Parts: sequence; C-alpha cells; structure tokens
Amino acid sequence: MGSGLTLDSAIAAVDRALRSVLAPAQATRPAPAGATDEPLSEADRHSSAALMRVNHSGELAAQALYHGQALFARSAATRAMLLEAARSESDHLAWCESRLKELAARPSLLNPLWYAASFAIGAAAAVLGDRASLGFVAETERQVEGHLDAHLERLPAGDTRSRAILRAMRAEEIAHGARAAAAGGAPLPLPVRVLMRQTARVMTGSAYWV
Repeated sequence: MGSGLTLDSAIAAVDRALRSVLAPAQATRPAPAGATDEPLSEADRHSSAALMRVNHSGELAAQALYHGQALFARSAATRAMLLEAARSESDHLAWCESRLKELAARPSLLNPLWYAASFAIGAAAAVLGDRASLGFVAETERQVEGHLDAHLERLPAGDTRSRAILRAMRAEEIAHGARAAAAGGAPLPLPVRVLMRQTARVMTGSAYWV
C-alpha cells in the first residue's frame, strides 16, 4: 500500500506546521485544575516556568513527530491513529502555553527549530514502514513518561497547577505508547533508543534556558 502522500496531504501538513508554530495553541478540553496554588517565591516561579517551557517545547516536538509520521504513513488506519494522537498533544501544548502565561514566562525561542527537526525525524521513521513508525511512537512515549516523572519531582511543592497538568499529560502519553505497541509497533534497536535519549537531552537542555 502506498504512503498516501498527495498534494492535498502535503498542503495540509504545511498548514498544520504553520498553525503549530505560529498560532496560539487552542485546547479542545479545559486544562486539569490543581488545588489553589500557594504563592510561589520568585525562585520557585522561575523554576516552574523553566520546566513548563521545556514541556511546551516537548509537546510541540511531539506534534511535529506525529505530523511527519502521518504524512508518510502506509495505511489509513495508522495515519488516523497518529493524527488523533497529535490532536491530544495539541491540548497538552495549549495547557503548557496557558500555564507559561500564568507564570509570566514565554515559550522557547527555538520552537521553530524543534518543530522542523522533529517533523523530519517523524517522516524518516514513517518511511521505514508503519511497524517501525509505531515502534518509534511507543519508545518516544516511554521516554516522555520518564521525563515527566522527573519534572513532577522537580516542580516546587506549591505549584499544584503545573503538577496537575503534567500528571494528566503523563497518563495520556502512556496511553499513546500502549496503543502504538498494540497496533504492531516493532521494538527499536538499542542504538536508536540511545540516540533518541541524547537528542531529547539537547532539546530539553536548550529549552530550559532559551
């Protein structure tokens, strides 16, 4: 079965990219509500903002991965699954963006780079076939789960709102990975998994500060 790449699908991919990078994120669901935050010290606010900036960049990158994979997916079922997951990531992106505004902080200035690089990685995974692409989803979400666990530990104790958002995101990322594995995702070789971790570290380290 062919990849389904057509002029219309390419135009749709460009439209999704422009909306993701340039337009304010729009959620289809309200953000998870934590208990009323205790007043954050200036140091805690900066710490929370830096962590949520990393998560915002991560959600943008996740959207880009799914968009790149969907564009070159072999089957309609795989494409639909990837685009559905991307819509969920769009909610996560909007939740993180809203929280950044509440913390008087901005997203990463490098977000266009993260989107472009992640889209290319997702497209490359999809070209290898749907089983490899779905395996990439499963491994990505497994690594994201660990990343979110670390951030939940690092958030200031009083920042219950950010914590509620990250917990909801974590549950949905786990579900995405499980669904991809159940759909036939192939386990990735160890060198690929290591490279993915190293690439993620570059992004998260940069987004924390820039």
